[in-house]
Amino acid sequence: MAEAHPVQGEQVRMPVEIRHADASSALFLVDANAAAELLAPAGLAPLAVWPGKAICSLAFIRYVDGDLGPYHEFAFSLMARQSGRRHSTGAYIHWLPVNQSFTCEAGQSIWGFPKLMADIDITPVRGGHRCEVRLDGRLVVALRVADGLPMPAGAGGASIDAYTHRNGILRRTPWLMDPAQVRGRPGGARVELGDHPVADQLRALGLPKTALFSSRIGQLRMTFADATTVLQTREG
Repeated sequence: MAEAHPVQGEQVRMPVEIRHADASSALFLVDANAAAELLAPAGLAPLAVWPGKAICSLAFIRYVDGDLGPYHEFAFSLMARQSGRRHSTGAYIHWLPVNQSFTCEAGQSIWGFPKLMADIDITPVRGGHRCEVRLDGRLVVALRVADGLPMPAGAGGASIDAYTHRNGILRRTPWLMDPAQVRGRPGGARVELGDHPVADQLRALGLPKTALFSSRIGQLRMTFADATTVLQTREG
């Protein structure tokens, strides 16, 4: 029988399936030293793709049909690896606000995702989509992503592990994406930062700046398996 986790009186069974979502994202080359500071508490190191540069991803996702219900999400992540470990590259999820309480609790308790409740407004705009994240009415970040040009079928699909660090425990979660209706382009993103500690972290990385690449996925399916513990860095 599949592993099940109790969340708000319900049972969430593994793997969790997302049957319909859409997403916009942008990749940025950022300061590796600033990225290393954010990754250090988890015992991870930035993936070095260029001297002094690391990769940061900003994304917003509209979940329409899935095992955790409908909700909006914004993801701030860094490409990372375990020091001295080959084949350990994954996406470290640093900040993951959502706008529904069920997925917030499930994400925290099952996978250790850094989910928190926020106001997340995703709207179509001319030539793309825009997401604005606010906490207690205070702007944290806004991201606008252009639709870009059509890409080949299967583009943007990947099997990648997600790293999370919560209560002193580093976890790794297999994450499978099956995208369709993918569009992309170099650049194509605009970041606005508010007055908030997370906005200051993004500034320290070197944002706002021109994106390396941006993409829009019109139809996205995803599967999340159960998390495994990589390292306990301190007592939880």
